[in-house]
Amino acid sequence: MGLKTKEEYIESLRRMNPTAYMFGQKLTNVVDNPRLRAGIEATAATYEVAELDDFKDLAVTQSPLINEPVNRFTLPPSSIEDLVARVKLNRKLGAYVGTCHQRCTGLDCLSTLSIVTYDIDQKYGTHYYDNFVEFLKYMQKNDLTANAGVTDVKGDRSKGPKDQEDKDMYVHVVEKRDDGIVVRGAKAHQTGSLSSHEIIVLPTRAMRKGDEDYALSFAVPADAPGLIHVVGRSSLDMRELDGCDIGNIRYSKYCPTLIFNDVFVPWERVFMCGETEFAVEMVVRFSSFHRQSHGGCKSGKIDCMIGTALTMMEYNGTSKAGHLKQKVIDMIHRAETLYGCCLASSYEGKQEPSGTYFIDTVLANASKIHEGKEMAEAIRLMVDVCGGFVADMPSDRDFENPEIGPLVKKYMKGADGVPIDNRIKLYRLAEKLALESADTISDIHGGGSPEAHRVTIFRETNTNRKKDAAKRLAGIES
Repeated sequence: MGLKTKEEYIESLRRMNPTAYMFGQKLTNVVDNPRLRAGIEATAATYEVAELDDFKDLAVTQSPLINEPVNRFTLPPSSIEDLVARVKLNRKLGAYVGTCHQRCTGLDCLSTLSIVTYDIDQKYGTHYYDNFVEFLKYMQKNDLTANAGVTDVKGDRSKGPKDQEDKDMYVHVVEKRDDGIVVRGAKAHQTGSLSSHEIIVLPTRAMRKGDEDYALSFAVPADAPGLIHVVGRSSLDMRELDGCDIGNIRYSKYCPTLIFNDVFVPWERVFMCGETEFAVEMVVRFSSFHRQSHGGCKSGKIDCMIGTALTMMEYNGTSKAGHLKQKVIDMIHRAETLYGCCLASSYEGKQEPSGTYFIDTVLANASKIHEGKEMAEAIRLMVDVCGGFVADMPSDRDFENPEIGPLVKKYMKGADGVPIDNRIKLYRLAEKLALESADTISDIHGGGSPEAHRVTIFRETNTNRKKDAAKRLAGIES
């Protein structure tokens, strides 16, 4: 099979029965809920573009594992070209949906597992890599979407997993059986978990002796018994439910907390269980892959913001304003720097013992630090160019009101010849791009905190080589 259409993807979600809550209510129809459907449509775009001529060369590739064409989001990279294509595809998709398409984290998990499960097996003679390969075949043959369950809720941050007063603050094994394990805990910030077929769990931090029950990786269906999706609040999250003032009329983002309330996992779906020293490798591999993914999709989102700013200049009659052009230039160079770091991290990639290619971690983390600061600046520049109505545009319902609608709309006029409705729609899009908290917070914390990015850069940088270079020039013998 290998490739699904957008329609087949959405129908496949209809056949699932996840346990989900939002605003205190249990959901009986996830797919047709307007709030969630906008996020599902963003993931559906990854299926849609696989059939579009402008995307197909990037979105579709050949799997050496099943010897069929597959969606790139199911293929761990087996070459430098694959690493580069990940970044290019994410940028195009970021511009296409203007938000998170939610599918990169699953590929980042698959890429991580394709390296680390092999490494564990080489040391311990386990069969995690075999488990992973069979799972990967299943993902590819059915063109499935996976969600990354990485961020534990952590409880008291001053304590490690085993020292928590409540042992469930990190996902852990509560029972080992002949046929599998039972796990309990929660994962936070699970973007698109209800848009996914599978949840892949990885550890969130390095583990030590005594943390064996927490050194855990596995996969379960998104509707597994005992798995509960609780959709989090975010700014603008009632707009789709209200049916007005939406801004991005096609796509959005939502982020549940996932509760594993004694979820059973068969042994064949377990990819690590107790090998504490490999937890840190899983964390570093995943976080670096994910930070590389961010550089592609976030530069694509800035492309949307640039387009919004330039179009608003036309609508406001300020296209010739030199100071506004300078602000757009500042947005462009931020997008290209972000994109360039991630391309460089790909071109500097190396093959791992399993055969999978891994990126340059320093460059990927440099890109993420840049994103955490410069996405906010790009948003500020877009708002500066567009003007104050990004914050307080009257509602669509005011424009539709027969008593005041025509009068309110009269005062929304911009440049001569520009339809007033177009200017209103563009302001609403600018509001969505600037003020949607589910997106803007991920610019800072997606893929780990800014401090985690800095720690990784310093740990992975060959600082001795830099010191030796300085000593040589100064005439100091090493």
